[in-house]
Amino acid sequence: MKHTENELQALKEDVSQMWKLVLSQLEKSKQAFLNRDMEIAREIISREKRVDAFDLKITCDSENYIALYSPVAVDLRLVLSLIKISSTLERIGDFCEGIARHVIDDDSQTIDGQVIEELQIEKLFDTVTTMLTDSFVALESENTRMSGKILAKDAEVDAIYHRSPDVLAEYLQKKPEAICCGLKIFLLIRKLERIGDHCSNIVEEIVFYVDAKVLKHLKK
Repeated sequence: MKHTENELQALKEDVSQMWKLVLSQLEKSKQAFLNRDMEIAREIISREKRVDAFDLKITCDSENYIALYSPVAVDLRLVLSLIKISSTLERIGDFCEGIARHVIDDDSQTIDGQVIEELQIEKLFDTVTTMLTDSFVALESENTRMSGKILAKDAEVDAIYHRSPDVLAEYLQKKPEAICCGLKIFLLIRKLERIGDHCSNIVEEIVFYVDAKVLKHLKK
């Protein structure tokens, strides 16, 4: 029994380390975008391989744990949740890499700073970073009372995302030469919106593990 507990603890520790890495990637992607910092952008891209390696290790170790120990009840829910959470973190890492590549793309540096403010991109970064941080705290503390607050943040992200086409359309009507750049900015905003969705998915997995409740597909 002690051995299986150690294996589970090792799995949770790997997920925690991966989580901290992805959170760092997200924070750095904000810095890279707002400051147009090519060096930080290249660092994000180079560290993406570490995110992928964590995902592969966690998935492999989780499958081995299930095969060796045939867990049931809360232990099984935990392992299944950790597999899905690591996969979701890997997807968030992919989006961070995509944002870094956007920064490196010279064609994407011509949008006026005022429009960037109107699009509330900095607020998007801050909101999804808070969601990812709070989700980490929820798993570490096994406290699902935070879930409602985190899911409410996703609604804020969606509101900004749905407003962005109108802001961009108005700007691009005045500056049609920036259409290509404008489309790339919208794709970046879409990446941030998807990160918010993935954070919500992580919350659902935490609720499944702790409370044995399935939130997936339920109407908000």
